[in-house]
Amino acid sequence: MAAKWIETLTGPLEQKKQYRQDKARIDALPEPYGTAAKAMHRYFMYYAGFVEGDTLVTMFTDLADLWERASADGTPLREIVGDDPVGFADTFAEAYSGKKWIDKERARLVKAFADAESEAER
Repeated sequence: MAAKWIETLTGPLEQKKQYRQDKARIDALPEPYGTAAKAMHRYFMYYAGFVEGDTLVTMFTDLADLWERASADGTPLREIVGDDPVGFADTFAEAYSGKKWIDKERARLVKAFADAESEAER
């Protein structure tokens, strides 16, 4: 009973468990892969803005997979991200669909302009 109440407030506990596991995988990466993965993780926490936990968890699982594979193969960082780490990270995040917090604000902005135009026509 208490778990349902907690999940109502905080979201599914299974998602939190998976997130913690993926974060631990990222933290365990050898250098320079650990630094790169942690930097991308931090960027996604600010940039991605997903409001659906399952989308975010999937993205972080894939991020951990990417850097673990690169580490295991010894792939140089620039062979993965190219010359533009920001562009790579943006493209990586755009591959995941889900509601973002900004979607609500975009809809609000569009509505405000529509309301303003209808007021001007009166």
